Amino acid sequence: MIADVVESQSGRRAARSLFTRPARHVTLASDDQGTPTGAIVRVDEASGVVVELLAAPDTARAALWHVVARFGLVPDYPPEVLRAADALVAAPGLDDPTLVDLTDRAFVTIDNADSRDLDQAMHIEARDDGGFDVLYALADASYYVRPGTPLFDDAVARGASFYLPGLTVPMLPRPLSEGIVSLNEGVLRRALVVETRVADDGHAVATRIYRARIRSRRKLTYDGVQAYYDDPAASPLAGQAFTATLEHLRAVGRRRMALADAEDVVRYNRVSLSVGVAGPDGRRFTAVGDARNDCERYNEQISLLCNIEGARFLVAAAGGEVPSQPIFRVHPAPEPPRFEELVAVIDGVVAAHGLDPAVWRWRRRDAAGGEGESLAAYLERLPREGAAWPLFLAVQRQALVINQRSSFQAEPGMHYGVGAPYYSRFSSPMREVVGIFTHKEALEALAGEAGGDDDEALRERVIEAANRSKEVQRQLTKEANLLVIDALLGEDLARPEGERPWRAGFVLGMKFDRLYVQLDAPPIEVKLYLKDIAAAVGGSAAPDGDVVATVTRGDAEVALRVGDAVRVRVAGYDEARRRWLLVPEAAAALVG
Repeated sequence: MIADVVESQSGRRAARSLFTRPARHVTLASDDQGTPTGAIVRVDEASGVVVELLAAPDTARAALWHVVARFGLVPDYPPEVLRAADALVAAPGLDDPTLVDLTDRAFVTIDNADSRDLDQAMHIEARDDGGFDVLYALADASYYVRPGTPLFDDAVARGASFYLPGLTVPMLPRPLSEGIVSLNEGVLRRALVVETRVADDGHAVATRIYRARIRSRRKLTYDGVQAYYDDPAASPLAGQAFTATLEHLRAVGRRRMALADAEDVVRYNRVSLSVGVAGPDGRRFTAVGDARNDCERYNEQISLLCNIEGARFLVAAAGGEVPSQPIFRVHPAPEPPRFEELVAVIDGVVAAHGLDPAVWRWRRRDAAGGEGESLAAYLERLPREGAAWPLFLAVQRQALVINQRSSFQAEPGMHYGVGAPYYSRFSSPMREVVGIFTHKEALEALAGEAGGDDDEALRERVIEAANRSKEVQRQLTKEANLLVIDALLGEDLARPEGERPWRAGFVLGMKFDRLYVQLDAPPIEVKLYLKDIAAAVGGSAAPDGDVVATVTRGDAEVALRVGDAVRVRVAGYDEARRRWLLVPEAAAALVG
């Protein structure tokens, strides 16, 4: 049982379960009475013995465990699921004679340094015609996790693996997700291979799908491969059996990115917030800006290629004699009125800052392909050096917020974000139940076999689970960011008012009652509510159009514009709304 330690009415310490409702209480064994209140522990219910200390009290890691519990993301698995996993570990099916033997190919995985569930490995060969053969090996989770089994039912109930800083709740038990299914370095593994012939210009020419046996030669990291690209002579990755794959990855990645540019796919220049926990006990949060390097972009292109080609196969298979039940990820384009709103906001930014209209205005190309330019071309040509950088990021954010969210559905449809007519999720079969189901459907189509009688109903369950888990992960990421903001600004608030730091940032956007400000370090987005600003200065604050807010006190006033560099300071905290009260320096100056 995973629990937090509380003090009972009798004065003895007890463990209160985090993942059962109502919570169960187990009095701790005598030897464990010194376990501090607020600690997160794994405890044996029968004896009250603390088996493992998971988080010390009042630490970042303890806060994350409470988030996991609040969302009901149970990190333990039912006994029947664990028994099934143990049976598979004992008989992993590596001697299957139907597997294509690719153990002579120098596959590699490229992931984050701390990744343990390795879904994809690649091997890329150059062709005599100037093209490439891209072999993308995906963990064969659908072999191990089959409909009608406890493992599959539990995977559907979870929907996906969930990630928080330094804490993961895997969809599959770790002996599978980090063990026999994961494409770990130096060991034999089953894989579903999506092999695509790519022409010299980057277009996919032909794709075939089959099961194989592989051995990854190395677990590589994005930063390590990028270091090889930057300075091959100094990298230990030079001169290896897999080095040619790294060179071909760059070549294919660049060609695929050029095709995306030609299709007007928007490539956003974003610095994402990388949140972690620091210290041996995970005492505090860390937050840094994490800009994607070229290796990550190239690797993404191989994943996109696999998912696009897999979707094409499923569309074709759905029209065959044997019925199949594919699942697609669909991302509709923004509605036309949203593009009109974006044009208006950009015009407002140009007017408010007195920018050169020839450089900063956007005139959208119409559907007939007449005058104007695509959003991708517009964003790509904008200046972003020096003082233009906050303005560029502000305009880019306005472009981001007009997007609709993607979702999983049974019918094929366009994926606007990647510029593909069809898109499926082949590439994460250990982390998304939709990947397991998609693999199953593809393999049945290849074999000319129909699935079970209840496949259509099962598909609906998988779609619901996939969409639900996608939203849960979005909320988890938001919660983690809020915890970082609370920790950062909480330290500021604890100081005397005159000693609180001014934190630099810039105004990314504006809604009728608030401003969105991204801090420089760490790059966290915070909200400044006009009502709070007005109260802090003893005046008024109101929007003036879509990109300017005016703060007034007596005869003095100051304008806060989207794209402005600003400095903000903590004025207080609203516990009921979980809202930080932040005031920009320019407004505070009105008080004198």
